Amino acid sequence: MLLKTLPNFANQQWLAAQLPVETENWLDGKKYAVRKCKSNYTKAKESVLALLKTTEWKWPKRPVIFITDLHADANALTHSLLASGGIEITNKGKNFKLTEFGKKALFIFGGDFFDKGPSNLELLRALHQLIKTGARVRLIAGNHDIRVLFGMRSVGQTDDPRNAHFFIRMGAKAVPFLQEIKEQYLTKTDLKNTPEQAQCERMLYPQENWWQQFPQLATWVMPQVAIDREMQKINKKVERFSHVCSQHQLTVREAYAAAIKWQQLFLQPDGEFYWFFKRLKLAHKTGSLLYVHAGLDDRTATMLNEFGVSHINNSFKEQLNGSPFEFYYGPLANTIRTKYRVVDMPLTEVGTEQAHQAGIYAIMHGHRNLHHGQRIAIRKQLLHFECDVTLDINSRQKERLSGSGAGATLITPQAEIIGISTDYKHIKVFQPEKIKQHG
Repeated sequence: MLLKTLPNFANQQWLAAQLPVETENWLDGKKYAVRKCKSNYTKAKESVLALLKTTEWKWPKRPVIFITDLHADANALTHSLLASGGIEITNKGKNFKLTEFGKKALFIFGGDFFDKGPSNLELLRALHQLIKTGARVRLIAGNHDIRVLFGMRSVGQTDDPRNAHFFIRMGAKAVPFLQEIKEQYLTKTDLKNTPEQAQCERMLYPQENWWQQFPQLATWVMPQVAIDREMQKINKKVERFSHVCSQHQLTVREAYAAAIKWQQLFLQPDGEFYWFFKRLKLAHKTGSLLYVHAGLDDRTATMLNEFGVSHINNSFKEQLNGSPFEFYYGPLANTIRTKYRVVDMPLTEVGTEQAHQAGIYAIMHGHRNLHHGQRIAIRKQLLHFECDVTLDINSRQKERLSGSGAGATLITPQAEIIGISTDYKHIKVFQPEKIKQHG
């Protein structure tokens, strides 16, 4: 397949995995290419063709490099940037340098920077290094990112009947991150000034009034079955937290001290990572493509059509600075965590029509990790490009994927979407005009 834009994989000696070099028409990848609920591959492919024939897409003015779900793996970021053709490695592997392609491109990161992987802080440092090269960078919020923000921010607010549970809600996933902070930042003075364990537990775990009042407050935003499930989940996490800390050679006192240090690092203007949450957005749009972490529902699609992406992002910023409860259980949060399950806020044909009226014909997202490269899914006649290709090393080992992960999705002004992943044998190429011509 002839590509108008093909990345130049610079510095491949720094890659720990083999990248594909041959291209393939995206729709020829069968079950690894396209999916439509309750349809076989042939019908799914026909549905894509039918949708393309009824829409006229607009494309970005500059190339877009989309990378998502890095999950605390700095090496996965480096490998994926190399896979995109957007950077070179200089100074014996220590620094990034933009290629000519990278200088032209917009780098969009689709969320979930935290949890699962081995290096939360190192990933953010590498990301900041990319920003300091002068790269155009947009950061999209993922559910793990917001969970960490609300959890760490809620430490010491355990009498708040709406928000007291957000720290413990992070559960075991937060402990490796707290361990990182302990090893890299906590001093003897920090620990000397930390209260005894019983007091630390009171500052981390929801107190008695939360167990009584939260179920009543939550009836405004959650069905009873979801409330019951939430209460059971929090109870189990409280019971397990100290045990999980012990498994990571971390005491509850050290966990509390690390959480306070996190607040200094991320929430105070002079903190090393203060920039991160300031840059987060809920959505970004280029041409006919909308970039979010997880997906869309009818209400958000209607808001996008009536008020635009800027309104969505402004509402997100306001809610992010307010009560965690208001955002996390509200409609905007569906954008960072939906998997189009029965329990999620629905996307129907009404939402698809609203998206189309807003000029949105495809959703670019992560959140649903895949093992064979990127895939197209069709939901309520709206195309979704699923771009979470399982990058972090811990998930890869757990899910028996070989080697290190690298992957990027490129969107070009030449009307192409290009899927690159170490877990698929070909570079997937989606060219709507050629698909419409040849079927």
